[in-house]
Amino acid sequence: MNRQWFVNRTNTEFVDYLSRTCSISPLITQILINRGIKTPSDIYSFLNPDINRLSDPFELRGMKSAVNRILQAKKNRERVMIHGDYDADGITSTVLLLSAFHDMGIESYYFIPDRMLHGYGFGICGVERAKEIGASLIVTVDCGITSFEAVSLCKKNGIDVIITDHHEPFLKDVENLSSVYQNDTTSKFLLPDALSVVNPKIMDSNSPLNNLSGAGVALKLLQALDAQKELGIPYDYYFDIASMGTLADIVPLTYENRVIVKEGLKKLQKSIRPGLKALIEISGVSNRALKTGTVIFSLIPRINSAGRISNADQVIKLFLTESEDEAFNLAKELNLLNAKRQQIEEDVFHDALNQLKKKDLRSVIVLSSEGWHKGVIGIVASRIAEIYNRPAFIISKDDRVSRGSGRSIPSFDLCESLTLCAHILRGFGGHKSAAGIEIETDKINDFEEIINRIAFEKLNENDFSPVLQIDAEAKLSDLGFNIIRDIELLEPFGCGNPEPVIGSRNLDVLYPRIIKDSHIKMKLRQNGQSIDAVGFDMALDYGQLLDFPKIDAAYRPLINEWEGKQFLQLRLKALRKSRNH
Repeated sequence: MNRQWFVNRTNTEFVDYLSRTCSISPLITQILINRGIKTPSDIYSFLNPDINRLSDPFELRGMKSAVNRILQAKKNRERVMIHGDYDADGITSTVLLLSAFHDMGIESYYFIPDRMLHGYGFGICGVERAKEIGASLIVTVDCGITSFEAVSLCKKNGIDVIITDHHEPFLKDVENLSSVYQNDTTSKFLLPDALSVVNPKIMDSNSPLNNLSGAGVALKLLQALDAQKELGIPYDYYFDIASMGTLADIVPLTYENRVIVKEGLKKLQKSIRPGLKALIEISGVSNRALKTGTVIFSLIPRINSAGRISNADQVIKLFLTESEDEAFNLAKELNLLNAKRQQIEEDVFHDALNQLKKKDLRSVIVLSSEGWHKGVIGIVASRIAEIYNRPAFIISKDDRVSRGSGRSIPSFDLCESLTLCAHILRGFGGHKSAAGIEIETDKINDFEEIINRIAFEKLNENDFSPVLQIDAEAKLSDLGFNIIRDIELLEPFGCGNPEPVIGSRNLDVLYPRIIKDSHIKMKLRQNGQSIDAVGFDMALDYGQLLDFPKIDAAYRPLINEWEGKQFLQLRLKALRKSRNH
């Protein structure tokens, strides 16, 4: 109950104009305005995402040369190696190209580094693997944008490299970088000297392609091959896998990502792939509508578990197998790995919390210890950052070189800030909100001081105060089945398009009770209108409810079904004492 509540409001005349013009309710109009969707044409495109309106893939810089080189490899019967990454985005990206290349008749192999043995990204081990199999072309997915040494080594060995990635590139003004960098005078970025670099991050930052995931970039490559009539199967066949990579990487579900996920979820629900069917069944969601939350919290963790504490080969086999028996066995293995991952994560999380209690809380939390499993430090960093609403780095210490993962808050750009620490790091990469670092162990304390000095200059106290964004205020009498069905038109929800939060004031609480130890249930009443409400993991608020004569509530209105009947229910997000009482 200690978050600041911020109710978004817009000039009522403008809301009414858009509402009438687009034939949507004022409530939905306000929600769309909050998402930055403010014109009739933008509203139409958002409410009607269409595969036919996806952009020309050749708008991506480097795409034409990438496609030409792949077609040359096909014509010359060359061996091609796809270099992926061990997280869900990297795995799904690998599956996309591997499947498509096989369908095209290209002799293709894959390599995904082992998190423990090789670390992150396209490195020397990947080059050695390409040499072993006799590959003359490497295509990276979800990695490679800062792999200068690996690309240089490939050139010396006569291996062409196509980089497809979506991570942040280095800027040219970063100091102390190796001489193997290619100074591209047409760009403000330092790029590896690859045959082709396809990365929306090296385009105009206002491009709608800028937020593609690794799987999204891989899908654009398939779209380009399909446009050349070279793809064995139409590229929209791969939307189910691309949607999983997109959701896994928590990219904004706007523009092309929205189309990929909306169409992909439809295909995923009806998937004929034995591996996906088995994964859905073993996750216990086969009888549920597959929405973004189901995929993110049920399917993705099982895909990620292999790369976190084992190796990604099991997931690649799961996606590619045509045997239902093998698929079910692989899915069971992933389920067991995920349970093991959960226990390891909890151990590291509680250890990190105990360490933090013994330190002063600073602008950026930096925690390190020997023995912390490298496969879960990113998740732990995310949980710590969410609890304390400040950037957090969790570092697994080794004797000489340590690896860490960072997660951030919206007002602190991790990659930009790590660039200012480049002189003390052995390596880093990632995004604005998530990044990985490699650092000499004896420099961890220095890193903590430097990153906090940077944060001191960039952040203020308001940045550390969590804010609950409320899309619109409504009376309970305004809510009905039509409004809820209109809200469903805004799906899929996720990063960049969060579930709408509605607020109502001066509510009476009727029949409050705790259910299943940690949840609360009640009726909320306003001016004679009452609606059921439930708050998951909100049992701590129960005692305060009894003390307040009236409350304000923030919630998502839903249609709940019970014994064949439908009724309205409010899914509570937060409660507070009404200001008028």
